[in-house]
Amino acid sequence: MLDGVGVSPHQRAGIKAAVEAELAGALARNGVGSGLQSGGSFRSVLANSIIVGAQNEPSRLGRQIGQAVYGGISK
Repeated sequence: MLDGVGVSPHQRAGIKAAVEAELAGALARNGVGSGLQSGGSFRSVLANSIIVGAQNEPSRLGRQIGQAVYGGISK
């Protein structure tokens, strides 16, 4: 969920693809945190804040979201 982020419907696919690519890359490079190593799951993930500019470029925003989510699941 992106609270307070203005994203147009046509930007969603680009953001989704960038989030998936960033998470896949981080998981491939660094693996998962101890909470997931034994098959655990998260009901929700507390991720770090991201910086949103006036123009929300989907690839940049998606990378930031992916990094923030990875930070939350890698603990």
